[in-house]
Amino acid sequence: MLISKAYAQGVELASGAASAPNAGEAFMMNMGLVLILVALFYVLLIRPQQKRFKEHSEMLTALKKGDKVITGGGLVGKVDKITDGDNEVVVDLGGGVKVTALRSTIQSKNDARVAPAKDAKKSDSKKK
Repeated sequence: MLISKAYAQGVELASGAASAPNAGEAFMMNMGLVLILVALFYVLLIRPQQKRFKEHSEMLTALKKGDKVITGGGLVGKVDKITDGDNEVVVDLGGGVKVTALRSTIQSKNDARVAPAKDAKKSDSKKK
């Protein structure tokens, strides 16, 4: 050891070292940490997921004929008809192919924000 026991005792007495917390104080400190962790989980995980779920639900209720959609299976098409009490939609995939899908399997609307960037079109024109 680099520090002698006598020196360590002298420093401890001079600095007035605090004693270990009693059981009640230790319990309260632990509960405080647990509450902080619960709050962090709520703010970082639960709340954003609820927000995304709410936005997706609103998007599904706003679906109408002619909307371009992407299904959970990766199929891209246009809503042709909403059937069966608003639970099912008929999606036209093009080429005369129509499929019936549950409204809940619609992943997103394929609107202007999802469309390919104009930069890709410019790069294609430069190649010519």
